[in-house]
Amino acid sequence: MDTQNPESVQGEAASQEDSLLAESPQLAGTPPAVTSDSLTPAKVARGLFGAVFVGPHGIRSGWRLCIWVIAAGTAGFVCGGLATLIVRHAPAETQPLGVILGDGIPFLGVLAATILMSRIEHRTLGDYALPLREAFGSQFWQGVLWGLAALSLLLGAIHLCHGFDLGGLAVSGSALVSDAALWAIAFLVVGLFEESVTRAYALFTLTDGIRFWPAAGMLSGIFGAMHLGNGGESWVGALAAALIGLFFCFTVRRTGSLWFAVGLHSAWDYAESFIYSVPDSGVMVTGHLINSSFHGATWLTGGTVGPEASVFVFVIIAALFVAFGLTHREVRFPGLAAVQPLEPALTAGGHERPLGFGG
Repeated sequence: MDTQNPESVQGEAASQEDSLLAESPQLAGTPPAVTSDSLTPAKVARGLFGAVFVGPHGIRSGWRLCIWVIAAGTAGFVCGGLATLIVRHAPAETQPLGVILGDGIPFLGVLAATILMSRIEHRTLGDYALPLREAFGSQFWQGVLWGLAALSLLLGAIHLCHGFDLGGLAVSGSALVSDAALWAIAFLVVGLFEESVTRAYALFTLTDGIRFWPAAGMLSGIFGAMHLGNGGESWVGALAAALIGLFFCFTVRRTGSLWFAVGLHSAWDYAESFIYSVPDSGVMVTGHLINSSFHGATWLTGGTVGPEASVFVFVIIAALFVAFGLTHREVRFPGLAAVQPLEPALTAGGHERPLGFGG
């Protein structure tokens, strides 16, 4: 039986390996040579596009947010145009119908844009802290109780320092019932709009890009600045609005839902403007319940701005943070599955299928 020289066998194997490596540089751990044909303008452009616009979750969060803003603005403009065909003369913003239209139309735009993005991103509204199955459920009514209690404590503290007094009824009979109902609806619309525009899709998407607390801080600053558009607002009131906005973000983080914040926000404004009948960011509404009065230093009462510019509002906000943190300890927003990088889906042939806006 013939035998081969071991050295000749090793030599043949080495020769074959060198041949394979020569034909396929990738097997040798070295990248293939870059030729002028591999750097065409089209390929360079696609690479730049991917670096600027595409991240591990698909389209980068900043661009997704821009698309949402444009969609919300467009939808709100369309809804506003349709509303002018129905209501020829817009009521004043100090009247319930004026508030309902003024905030309800942009809310419809925000909701439409959020639904659109949920379809594009293959997510649910619950991922954006708007679970429809929880609408006006227990968390909403808990928020209502917290809002009524917080505003009552705020005005109670001012009253103990001799800065606020209740007066007699300003409205009675059937007008009382209709005004109470209409203002309840109006401030519910306010809560839905202001919470959905700053603490739903926007908070989720910015959290994807820059983490939760930087996103919450940025959006709360915008929320406070929005209040400077009110004619009677001051920088103190705007700062308080920004801090209460940060607290609303905290409630979304701990509950995973916007409904507690919507309930608290709506009840706070309702108690402030209708029940206790005091200025809200310098605005007094018509058809309020009582003839209340402020007297004393501006730092105590908030002056013409209202109690949201009182020094006690900052004490109340701090107390809300502490109380809510102690009673709601678990972080629920955003969900782990919602913020994990999305893995590329595989086709039947084992090839990667490109992701859309979040896959």
